[in-house]
Amino acid sequence: MTTRIYVCTTCKTPDDPSPIRAGARLFTSLQEAAQTQQSDVIIEGVECLSVCKRPCTIAFTDQNKWTYVYGDFTADDSAEQILACASLYATTADGLIPWKERPDALKKGVIARLPASLNSSRSPETQQ
Repeated sequence: MTTRIYVCTTCKTPDDPSPIRAGARLFTSLQEAAQTQQSDVIIEGVECLSVCKRPCTIAFTDQNKWTYVYGDFTADDSAEQILACASLYATTADGLIPWKERPDALKKGVIARLPASLNSSRSPETQQ
């Protein structure tokens, strides 16, 4: 199982003068930080996570784990906290990260927590 971070590359903020969207900059920043830290997470850019009122938006996911969607990140200085939280997420059995253990930016920015996919290896009896 591999933890993935999905990053909305189309996120933009109304006050950002950069010609490169904030989400695309966050994606690049995460990729660079992950290489420096030799992180095992996979970082994927996605066209839109449909959380346009809470840019920049990311999601953590892994097989048989809850998926978390977070927003309100700054493009240029959030990568370290996101990767720190992704490491915590990766070590959990179910994706549930105790609130007190999350970096500050990930305590405030929770948008959604989605259950593990029904396509997971869990039997129908355990999904009820």
